[in-house]
Amino acid sequence: MKKITLLIGTICLFLGCSAENNLPTFKNTGNPLIKDKFTADPAPMVYNGRLYLYVGHDEYYEGQDSASGGKEFNITEWLCYSTEDMQTWTDHGSVLKPTDFSWGVGEAWASQVIERDGKFYYYTTVQAGEPYNSKVVGVAVGDSPTGPFKDPLGRPLVTDDMTPNGPRGWWNDIDPTAFIDDNGEAWLSWGNGTCFLAKLKPNLIEIDGDIEVIEVPRFVEGPWLHKWGDIYYLTYASMGQGRETIAYATAPSMKGPWTPQGELTGMAENSFTIHPGIIEFKRRMVSLLSQCNPDPGWSCRGHRTSQCLCG
Repeated sequence: MKKITLLIGTICLFLGCSAENNLPTFKNTGNPLIKDKFTADPAPMVYNGRLYLYVGHDEYYEGQDSASGGKEFNITEWLCYSTEDMQTWTDHGSVLKPTDFSWGVGEAWASQVIERDGKFYYYTTVQAGEPYNSKVVGVAVGDSPTGPFKDPLGRPLVTDDMTPNGPRGWWNDIDPTAFIDDNGEAWLSWGNGTCFLAKLKPNLIEIDGDIEVIEVPRFVEGPWLHKWGDIYYLTYASMGQGRETIAYATAPSMKGPWTPQGELTGMAENSFTIHPGIIEFKRRMVSLLSQCNPDPGWSCRGHRTSQCLCG
């Protein structure tokens, strides 16, 4: 969902970028990485030697002074940043909004972009209006990493009636992660309270077959799929002692079985939520973690989000 982004992992470095045309750039000077905006839910993608980072933009509004009453977050659009050297960043600005979907009314929550054959597939969490009136997973497609992205279906990819509601009811279909295996098969995982997994059709915009449930301990939200060597990883936000932690499970294939491996991190500081994003970039595994743990002097209240860096 919505958090403060922090880099963690075996290497634990964060991204940067070089200027493209006349777009603004900035240097990685430590936590928080992005200092001019509150951002959430890091989703990295590598294309042509460049790392692209997609995040939600959490905008402050008057009266948003506490994490209560369902007004903690005001995430209105998805932003994109990119880097070649993990030190200098290019700010590509807004690349997609919930209202770019004809059926979308708000909530630019967690998303991920993947590429196949020069097309870029943007899987998103959106609040859908009539006749859905629930959180859904949408997909938009573009010809470049920064769009423009268009809805190819004219409807959500995953709707509330397609999944059992479980403990989260009408908003359990959130936080999609997409993964293309070495054999070309594409998979989608998502969920809040229940972790769902489904194969995608070759067109990447339709579900292929049944939606499965992955049983992993204390699953809350924010799944992320990736592969390292011959091992498949499912990393996700799990429930700690009152706030989220990051846990993971492994499998010999996307069809499982998924074996829980325990926690990667403790609880997020100053934030209930936490969200992972993991990618291989220039022969190192880069792990991003969304939470709030800012530098001294950076104003970051528990209901706000921003990009924080762990070096």
